[in-house]
Amino acid sequence: MSKTNKHIAVIRLSAMGDVAMTVPVILALTRQYPKVKITVVSRPFFKPIFERIPNVQFLSVHTQHQHKGLLGLFRLYRDLRTLKIDQIADLHNVLRSKVIRNLFALSGKKVAFTDKGRAEKKALTSLKNKVFQPVKHMIERHVETFAQLGYTIDMSRPNFLTKEPIPFKAQKMLGEKTHKWIGIAPFAHYESKTYPFDLMEKVVDELAKNQSTQIVFFGGKQDTESIKRLIKNHTNCFVFAGVISFEEELQLISNLDVMLSMDSGNAHLSALYGIPTITLWGATHPYTGFAPYQQPLENCLVSDREKYPLLPTSIYGNKKIEGYQDAMRTIKVEDVVAKVNTVLS
Repeated sequence: MSKTNKHIAVIRLSAMGDVAMTVPVILALTRQYPKVKITVVSRPFFKPIFERIPNVQFLSVHTQHQHKGLLGLFRLYRDLRTLKIDQIADLHNVLRSKVIRNLFALSGKKVAFTDKGRAEKKALTSLKNKVFQPVKHMIERHVETFAQLGYTIDMSRPNFLTKEPIPFKAQKMLGEKTHKWIGIAPFAHYESKTYPFDLMEKVVDELAKNQSTQIVFFGGKQDTESIKRLIKNHTNCFVFAGVISFEEELQLISNLDVMLSMDSGNAHLSALYGIPTITLWGATHPYTGFAPYQQPLENCLVSDREKYPLLPTSIYGNKKIEGYQDAMRTIKVEDVVAKVNTVLS
């Protein structure tokens, strides 16, 4: 079997943003090596993303059920063996994925894994002797992983998912698309990455003044009531958090004119479709290698490092630093509104 006929298992579990950043690389691989077969191994929630990529199949990992523990990992290995996997691209590089790739390596299969650059990221987020410079982007690191397997991937051209039909539920709420659509994902998993509620209220109030736009809000079901408080009585604001499925959310996102998001999963989803994406950064920073795909640096609005010189203090936003709770307040409301309006115009 030639290299171009190989079957590669691509492992990436973890959070939405991390999984989304594998997509441009997999898209490029399938376009440049059309005879390669790919099975993405990830959480079942993410399956709709990869169903949009030709020549890619999906294997759901259930870490709380049949794939739980060491016995579950052997079961996952067996499931993959039945698919006649030739190579493993471990884009996660954690204990679970290491077990799987090592089992394949012992059976004589070629494996490669992503170097996450932990040392460089630690230096960037260190509170002492900080090295404030960009680290290699995760997408570039994944490209290097496939190179270890023998696939040179050219990323010089953008690799976006294609625009999709507007889902019926969105059409019912928004009507025909005669306005500019602004997407807003106002929350993140960690408070240190979430723009203060009172400031986001002001952003929404200002953007909602433009009646030639419709503002659509994304988030989890748990965010619904908070978003309703954000939008008040604005007639051109619509809540889709907890209303549509993840697949419908992807369809709606692909039709946006701009997305305003925290450093969170929705920013990466909109970037996959080439939607102009504006991100707000608190404890984290685009230098960490997690900036949305193909988005200009000027679309990343960061907290003031003159006032808060230890930023970034975290890669994922899960570390709290005393005195840095208000760092995101240095991102001015008028700057956020101006950036959205500039992108729209």
